[in-house]
Parts: sequence; structure tokens; C-alpha cells
Amino acid sequence: MDAAKILRRFALPGVGATLLFYFRFKAFVSPRAEVDFSSKLHIGRKTNISSFAKIKASDGPLHIGQRCSIATGCFIGSGQKGTHIGDDCLIGPNCSIIANSYRYDQLDVPFTQQGYDSKGTKIGNNVFVGSNCSIVDGSIIGDNCMIGAQSLVNGTIPANSVAQGNPAQVVFTRR
Repeated sequence: MDAAKILRRFALPGVGATLLFYFRFKAFVSPRAEVDFSSKLHIGRKTNISSFAKIKASDGPLHIGQRCSIATGCFIGSGQKGTHIGDDCLIGPNCSIIANSYRYDQLDVPFTQQGYDSKGTKIGNNVFVGSNCSIVDGSIIGDNCMIGAQSLVNGTIPANSVAQGNPAQVVFTRR
């Protein structure tokens, strides 16, 4: 970890970070949220990031659209290929959005020593993600979707769908 990252993470008080994000992006970030201040991070106007959310954009690009709401306890990590969240999205409490995964193809090498891959994660516009959902690397969620609480998204969810389950499957198409 370089000195600039340490300084940003530990020397900048929560209220200072809130003001910094407001003036840079016109977004509200709770003083109790942990958001990387990075050139790879973009937060849209009028976006709200609640307390105890963790937003990590140190590996790759992380784009959060306008007027999004990220609830308490969420984790969003960018990975090398990045994470894109569209406009007007609602992310429920304790959700995880992850854009990298460990390699596991060599049986004689521990997971931590095999490195990791990144395919990226994309969430469209006007998406509602219920509480305690996990959206893993390589997932694509189309526009106007609803993801049921406690679902695991590990593939593609087409636009205008309602999906739920582990793994999440389309149960209804919105009209």
C-alpha cells in the first residue's frame, strides 16, 4: 500500500470525506461509509451511499450512476475489469457486488497463490436489488430489473425481469 493511499484512508476524517465527495461528485456519502478516494471511481450526481457501506475502486474502474441509493452494509468491489452500476438503482442493505474471482484450476496450488481473474460486473439502469443479495464477477443485469432478497446473481438477467433464488432465475417479466 503506497503512502498516498494510507493517507487518504486513515488521515481523512469521515466528515472531510463526505464534503470531498459532495464537492467532487455532488453525491452524499455518509461519514461512516468507507469509500476509496480514487481516480478510478465515479459517483453520479444525487447518489446516496449509506453508513457502513464499503466501496473499493483500487483495482479497476467503478462507475455508479446518478440518483442511486446504496444502503447500509453494502460492499462493492471493482476488480480489474471494473463494475458499472447504471442510473436510478436501488441496492438494498448488506448486498455484495464483486468483480473478481480466484482461479481454482490447479489442484496442487492453494487458491490464494493462483491469482484471480476479472470479467467485470454490469448493472443496468433502474434496477432494484433486494437485501442480502450477492452479485458475482461476470454478472450482467439488464435495465428495469428487480432482484429478490437473498439472491445470488452469477450470470445474465435480461432487461425487464424479476429474478430470485440461488442462483437467481427469472420468475416474471415486467410489462
